[in-house]
Amino acid sequence: MTCSPDPLGGIAAVVVSYRSAATIDDCLSRLRAADGVVAIRVVDNASDDGTLDVVQRHALADPRVHFVANPDNPGFAVACNQGVADLAGREVTADGAARDGADAAWIAFVNPDCLVEPGTLARLRELAFGRGQALLGADLVDETGLRDGAARRRDPDFGAMLSHALRGRAFTLEIAIDEQQPLQQVSAVSGALMLMPRALFERIEGFDEGYRLHAEDLDLCRRAHAAGALVAVANDVRVVHVRGVSSRSRPLFVEWHKHRGLWRYFDKFEAAGHGRLMRGAVFAAIWLRFPIAAARAWWRRG
Repeated sequence: MTCSPDPLGGIAAVVVSYRSAATIDDCLSRLRAADGVVAIRVVDNASDDGTLDVVQRHALADPRVHFVANPDNPGFAVACNQGVADLAGREVTADGAARDGADAAWIAFVNPDCLVEPGTLARLRELAFGRGQALLGADLVDETGLRDGAARRRDPDFGAMLSHALRGRAFTLEIAIDEQQPLQQVSAVSGALMLMPRALFERIEGFDEGYRLHAEDLDLCRRAHAAGALVAVANDVRVVHVRGVSSRSRPLFVEWHKHRGLWRYFDKFEAAGHGRLMRGAVFAAIWLRFPIAAARAWWRRG
């Protein structure tokens, strides 16, 4: 039996795993059942909890699934780029019914703790198709239905963040959902789930591998927007995101790289527009916040 090409173009799903045994089975089962998915790439960053055993089982059962097992943990950005690079040149079919990712027109980055529905990725592709270049996210919620604020964000304003910190007030990047807009334009979506044309990903040269963990999605969205792409959230596409499955085991590591990522983002996009005093103040604010955030993360872990 042969499968006619999808007129909108096939979707390649890239999953980066690390100690994801609790959710990776459900995640991959759902991706394999998802409409429009022609390839699934799992890049594992040296999991030691049985994650790879689950991934291998899916790879044996479905020729669309292929995995890359890193001997160490090079970070999320590096692994995402590895997943996309692995799509090229592979020719795997199952009785002519499965096409591989070499010709996939769309890339979906899906966290191993995101549980998509059969029509999730195809709906995002449908919304993006015909809008030129578009990077789309979904309405992310936890198991109780509580919305993930990272799904809709503005670009970081480090001056405002510093001003709020000096006044003892919290500053948030979160943007409230606009229920009147099925497709809500934002500055950044969450890297937990994003879909974009492969051509756009390649044009902006993928993720910046200088980030180890956190802020790389803000960076990617900013560069996509600068390249003329629409960055938006599909408010009518809801996806359960079981947050922090792997992060709970290493709170200090996560917080360290979160703060390191914020400084890299500031240094890359904003620092040149500020004087030495402002740059020093932002650096101090970021790293003075680190021990407080790390202590809170450690407490929540317990």
